[in-house]
Amino acid sequence: MPIGAHPSTAGAPHAPLPQRVLLVENSRAYTSMLREAIEDALELPVEVAATLADAARLLDAQDDWFLALTGMVLADGDRDRILEFFTARRLPTIVVSGVYDEELRKRALEQQIIDYVLKSTPDSVDYLVWLIRRLERNRRIGALVVDDSLSSRSFIASLLAAQGYQVSHVADGSSALRAVESDPGIRLCIVDQEMPMMDGIELTRRLRQLRARDRMAVIGVSGSSDPNLIPRFLKSGANDFLRKPFSREEFFCRVSQNIDQLELIGTLQDLATRDFLTGLPNRRNFLEESERLLAKAGQEPVTVVMLDIDHFKRVNDTYGHEAGDQALRAMAQTLHRHTRRDDVCGRFGGEEFCMLIRGLDRQAAIDHLEQLRRDVEAMDIPIDGGTLRITVSIGACQRSPQFPTLHALLTEADRHLYLAKAGGRNQLRGLTDGD
Repeated sequence: MPIGAHPSTAGAPHAPLPQRVLLVENSRAYTSMLREAIEDALELPVEVAATLADAARLLDAQDDWFLALTGMVLADGDRDRILEFFTARRLPTIVVSGVYDEELRKRALEQQIIDYVLKSTPDSVDYLVWLIRRLERNRRIGALVVDDSLSSRSFIASLLAAQGYQVSHVADGSSALRAVESDPGIRLCIVDQEMPMMDGIELTRRLRQLRARDRMAVIGVSGSSDPNLIPRFLKSGANDFLRKPFSREEFFCRVSQNIDQLELIGTLQDLATRDFLTGLPNRRNFLEESERLLAKAGQEPVTVVMLDIDHFKRVNDTYGHEAGDQALRAMAQTLHRHTRRDDVCGRFGGEEFCMLIRGLDRQAAIDHLEQLRRDVEAMDIPIDGGTLRITVSIGACQRSPQFPTLHALLTEADRHLYLAKAGGRNQLRGLTDGD
């Protein structure tokens, strides 16, 4: 990692993130409404306090606090004391006020309060739910700041960190390219224009060669008044542009809007490529990805697998369709655990699933699939009134001159799946000499 950079942990394993929200407010009606909205929409636990003393007791009793929302009218604290209370504890805080006070708003934002929200507006609850959701999700997103000025990039990095992002910062374009190449968790890049060796527009062009618009947002920044900078940045692949100096609120709004758009694109892509019930790639996506992996595999062994839950109609008829859905989800989770980094799995339709396995010779593929079969057989699937057990039949075919294409492999694997079911179910057919 370049000197001065702080490595992003967005894609790395980490301890569970704090989830608890503290709501400090003396209006019971507003507290009840906001608490219910947060818990229903976000499934985050909300604790309520009416005074700073109550808030202190709650904060001292638990250590998994994610965020605080506070009113400005409390029995045991004026505005200054309330702001000091939360900033001293370094707990991310949103001020929720009944009246607009420009002086208070400026003071709050200067003290690193995340936002100042008027609760009297009709959509304040909806906005707060959106804001909390955005802040909660930001904690899993890597952001990179690129600026040769240490003070400038440190300032922007601090703004991003205050919004929960996992922030890295580097001083030049070459370091930025290396950082993005090495960290798939970076979804946001803030790029200054005026840098030696490689300016921001050139860096944006090169970043786009590494990561497309639907995978990472790039925002250009500059203190120049040149009106041509904005179109040049945008035509080079930037999603947005900010002119220095900018306010904390403008920065937050622009960044949040771009991240929201990334997530919306991701949601639409998931709807098009993922099976809605199991979350696995759907049939079309599996076929497209398998064709790509088959071409990429070269001469290494490739095994195509078809799997079918045994007597699935009996499960639906006996226990109901909700139990059948539970069985499908459990099967998908087990299948996903047995899908390695360079493999792909999917739901083919109904109770039928599929896999493409790379790099395992015939015996290794048999061992892998037999372990999968045993793990499915050992599952206890919770349903109303007890547990459900299922088994799976598996048909497989390994690539050979006789079966060189994905279509041929799938057809042969499906034939062996039929033989596995006809032969008594809960078995693997297709890779042994007897098959």
